[in-house]
Amino acid sequence: MALLELSNITAGYDKNIILKDFDFSVEKGEFVSLLGSSGCGKTTTLRLIAGFSEPMSGRIVFDGRDYTHVPLHKRNFGFVFQSYALFPHMTVFDNVAFGLKMRKMDKETIRRDVEQMLRLVDLEGFEARYPREMSGGQRQRVALARALVIRPDLLLFDEPLSNLDAKLRVKMRVEIRRLQQELGFTAIYVTHDQEECFAISDKVAIMNAGAVEQMDTPGNIYNNPDTEFIARFVGFENFFALTRSGAGVFAAEDGTRMAVAADRAGDRLKGCIRPEDVRVLPAGAQAENALPGKVMVSTFLGRHNQINVQTAIGEFVVSTDQNQVFPIGEAVTLSLMANKIKLID
Repeated sequence: MALLELSNITAGYDKNIILKDFDFSVEKGEFVSLLGSSGCGKTTTLRLIAGFSEPMSGRIVFDGRDYTHVPLHKRNFGFVFQSYALFPHMTVFDNVAFGLKMRKMDKETIRRDVEQMLRLVDLEGFEARYPREMSGGQRQRVALARALVIRPDLLLFDEPLSNLDAKLRVKMRVEIRRLQQELGFTAIYVTHDQEECFAISDKVAIMNAGAVEQMDTPGNIYNNPDTEFIARFVGFENFFALTRSGAGVFAAEDGTRMAVAADRAGDRLKGCIRPEDVRVLPAGAQAENALPGKVMVSTFLGRHNQINVQTAIGEFVVSTDQNQVFPIGEAVTLSLMANKIKLID
């Protein structure tokens, strides 16, 4: 049985239903990210798990116990906020020690645990500083230490790195992943940053309109999206209708034969391919899954060029080497490699 299970959850505010018949589960020791655009329901899900709000219906079970109506202060969960939420009038030591003091731990235990946690987050020697005397990254590590020092049964992150600059975000996500692997805690991480959550997670749940559209390892989601929504989310930009005509063979809308290495149940599907997986060849070239087309737009993007090519089955976005320049209106042949085409519902 999973450590955490949300079953048939309906939740929202007044008449605004955000989650309906929602199911979600996390295994012990997993680092799971909830990913999606604003309004998809990821923060609502996190608030329900934390105990900040209750569902209208459904059950939340943690470690075999019904947590649906257990108040926040009786859940041994740690929480790391976007805004750090440190006490400005307290030193680093006192901020980290706060949860232990609330649990009425003895002074020696508090001192030992706080010092150990500050070593883990590389803040040894910062005990007497105040939050205003620290950088954003240091303050976020204090917040992380404060959440971890109580040895939570579950650690919840609410977009914890969104206030940091790009370089510091990369550094902090490595630190969070290192700590999770070292300590083995179970975590749920909410973000709208795809790269961040793919880098840090064992599993990713991509949410759309109050439902989990796909939940899997980052690699499986990136390479094998289930739906067009997921495919677009992870970088596919070219979509075309296909009808099965044999084993590994499909026909495009104009009758063009398409060989596809992937397989999926159904006779009418969509094919999709990333811009970087389409080859551009001279007009009339013989190639795998060849599509004649005409260059409509050409854009310089630094390390590569992007061209938009109109074909009989739609417009394709293609990434090319920056040395490959194609004038507007030039006739070309696109080659869609069979092992790069993915099939989606």
